[in-house]
Amino acid sequence: MNLVPKGYQKRLIDDKIEKYLNVFGAISIEGPKWCGKTWSSLKYAKSVIYLTDKSSRNLAKVDPKYIFNDNKPELIDEWQIVPSIWDAVRHECDNNVSKGNFILTGSTTLTKNDEDEVFHSGVGRIATLRMHPMSLYESKDSSGDVSLQDLLNGNVKEKYLRKVELEELAKLIIRGGWPGNMNVSDIELIPKSYIESVLTKDIHEFKTKKRDSNKMRMLIRSLARNESSVAGNDTIVKDISFYENNDDLIESRQTVADYINALDNLYLICNQEAFGINYRSSKRVGKSAKRHLVDPSLAAAALNLNVQKLLEDHHTFGLLFESLVERDLRIYMDYLDGHLYHFRDNTSGDEIDAIVEFASGEYGAIEIKLSELGIEEAKNSLHTFYNNVSKKPKFMAIIVGHYEAISKDDDIYIIPITALKP
Repeated sequence: MNLVPKGYQKRLIDDKIEKYLNVFGAISIEGPKWCGKTWSSLKYAKSVIYLTDKSSRNLAKVDPKYIFNDNKPELIDEWQIVPSIWDAVRHECDNNVSKGNFILTGSTTLTKNDEDEVFHSGVGRIATLRMHPMSLYESKDSSGDVSLQDLLNGNVKEKYLRKVELEELAKLIIRGGWPGNMNVSDIELIPKSYIESVLTKDIHEFKTKKRDSNKMRMLIRSLARNESSVAGNDTIVKDISFYENNDDLIESRQTVADYINALDNLYLICNQEAFGINYRSSKRVGKSAKRHLVDPSLAAAALNLNVQKLLEDHHTFGLLFESLVERDLRIYMDYLDGHLYHFRDNTSGDEIDAIVEFASGEYGAIEIKLSELGIEEAKNSLHTFYNNVSKKPKFMAIIVGHYEAISKDDDIYIIPITALKP
């Protein structure tokens, strides 16, 4: 039986799903709601159980084996609703030497109480994959003329391309990488609806604690204002106190941490860790992560931005463009089994927007600029970094938005984000 949804668009994670199903008894795909986990899983499944269906859920609660069948791989969608399914799947994998029996998908992590129902990590039986919203390459908004692997190997060919206008870049940010938003005219509605769903429903899925929707809205807005920055929890508290009255103020740093953790449990936080490397003195290297919501469209929705507002606010446009690029770099590096970092020297203030580290240990240093107006500044940052770091980057690049070529200058590649792929 063909379960592939009509109009399905291939995702980068598809290759990993196929690979892992040939190695493990089961795989678990984690990621935010609406990012496409179910659709990608249906491409490989021969049967499916939706635990959002009450009858299936009740049957699984009696005993998970009652929802198992012989049509493998079997997709169990939103498995975390009945946590005992994890150990049941692991047990089935122990009893069956064949590979690729189950695909589990989940949009939230387990609560502390639910974790008590899982007695085994599933290591060796169940492999976990992380899924994100769509990258520009997946949504066919990037031509893929140059890959990160090309950069690593020095195989980039210079060429002229179509210059992407600022209005188009603004639309890509507002639309985001949600599969259901690819072919609609009102691109603002789904991201705004996503935020409202988080506030009115999703934050209450963790029954161990009730959270205040108004306070969560304030916190998401603050995270959006500090998108692509290393702002800590204290900064967020101050930000909220400046813009809200005392009655709504989140005074406790512990409360802020709890609310951020709730968003993390929904896979809505994708922080960019600091890159550890010998740069003059290691004591000077910043350790704080750059904060990101999982998709720049959520930051735009939280700040009530549209295309026109972005075009009129160049500073915010630049920050959200940086977020867009780093979203794609994260997806591409996940595909390549690598990692995405950032770098900052706390003493001099020297920083690099993105460090991409490959499985081999080699890495590239990347600066991000909305248009060619920032290219010279980006070159200076990259040269400073190169001169002061002990292990040199394999390549240096500037990823831009409003630009019309793939080029190389001073040993630094200049590449439009709409030409990049893994």
